[in-house]
Amino acid sequence: MQAEDILGWLKQNPAFFDDYADEVADIYVPHSHRGQAVSLAERQLLTLRDKNRALEGRLTELLQFGEDNDVISERLHKLTVDLIQAEDLPGVIGTLEYHLRERFHVPHVAIRLWLPSDSGLREFEPVGEGVVKLAQNLVSPYCGPYVTDEVLAWFDDAGPALKSFAQFALRTGEEPFGVLVLASEDENRFYPDMGTLYLQRLSDIVSATVLRLAPTTARVEVEELPAEVGD
Repeated sequence: MQAEDILGWLKQNPAFFDDYADEVADIYVPHSHRGQAVSLAERQLLTLRDKNRALEGRLTELLQFGEDNDVISERLHKLTVDLIQAEDLPGVIGTLEYHLRERFHVPHVAIRLWLPSDSGLREFEPVGEGVVKLAQNLVSPYCGPYVTDEVLAWFDDAGPALKSFAQFALRTGEEPFGVLVLASEDENRFYPDMGTLYLQRLSDIVSATVLRLAPTTARVEVEELPAEVGD
């Protein structure tokens, strides 16, 4: 008789443990940690305690996860409110960088926008074709250790020490008009399997805010880009 057969029979005959309670109490089995024999009843109790500890640990993790999400949601809400109050694109960029560094504790932030602007801000400096293609391919935020050499150069002297990045496109509809990159010296800060829900929401918020304050001609050009690409 196989172990599975015995287990199946016991499941079908639960009264066995009542009918032979004394005999079951006399059965001793090895204890995996103590290195000694314990009664079957005690072994079952120990097993239940181990399962209970595992469940408590999982519950603690879920509670911590929920608390962390609450914190992120609150920070994102404050960022959104401040971006709504920004009166121009320099104000948007300054507000964004402040929140990301001071409230989200992202040590390095770079943004590039290919929109017409006479502001003289670094964020509007021309970008290479590779960056535009990168933005077009970023249908969702990318997190991991890789960026192009051009993107890495945006961080100046800090670039060689950076180990992890979050990159996502700023877009209207399907066509991107910019890229936002977050970077850290910690290789585990932005990793491939991390959730990107809040990064995507951040992308949507920043995209909408930038377009709201962009010159009318810039908004029209961005909206017409898909047709031009298709010609």
